Amino acid sequence: MTASPTDIGQGAAQGAIPKRERGHARVAAILGAATALFLDKGYEAVTMTEIAARSGTAIGSLYRFFPSKESVADALLRTYAERLAEGLAALQAHTPPLAPAQLADALVDFMLDLRTQRSVALALIDGRGLETSRQQLREAMLADLGKLLAAALPALEAARRLPMASALLHLLKGVGQLPQGGPLEQALLEEYRRLVRAYLTA
Repeated sequence: MTASPTDIGQGAAQGAIPKRERGHARVAAILGAATALFLDKGYEAVTMTEIAARSGTAIGSLYRFFPSKESVADALLRTYAERLAEGLAALQAHTPPLAPAQLADALVDFMLDLRTQRSVALALIDGRGLETSRQQLREAMLADLGKLLAAALPALEAARRLPMASALLHLLKGVGQLPQGGPLEQALLEEYRRLVRAYLTA
């Protein structure tokens, strides 16, 4: 049984839920600052004081929304899991179903859009020893990829869906690890597109 996005990153106590637009903007700024800091310094080295300063938030306001650094990390993990589930569900709900080549490009674009969030999610999982969360994310994505494959490749045998989803996931991981802004970024991205298209249209 796969976990729902809300099951991932639920270890710490939750803070106040923002009710106004200003509160939502403040939480978004806090999470954006935490993302940059966790990627730059690693989970253990970051302090709540640094998150407050980077986001331009009074320390009291930070603790009102997030009682601890763990609750900030949990919120980032939940946000990533939710975006992952929502994006794959949108691809699955596409009418008519995406052709294999279209699905390949859509999946590559999706993983590219999630690159930063994926990097910080994995850094938090590794930094906090949350192997269960890593496994939950993997199982959820494999289940969703299996559904996408069933829609795009109706002739595909059911027994092949999980192995193909697993192979596809390994290919897509490479997209998330592409260096940002490097001279080879676009060339490598096109190679990944060709690989995924070739795999799904073979």
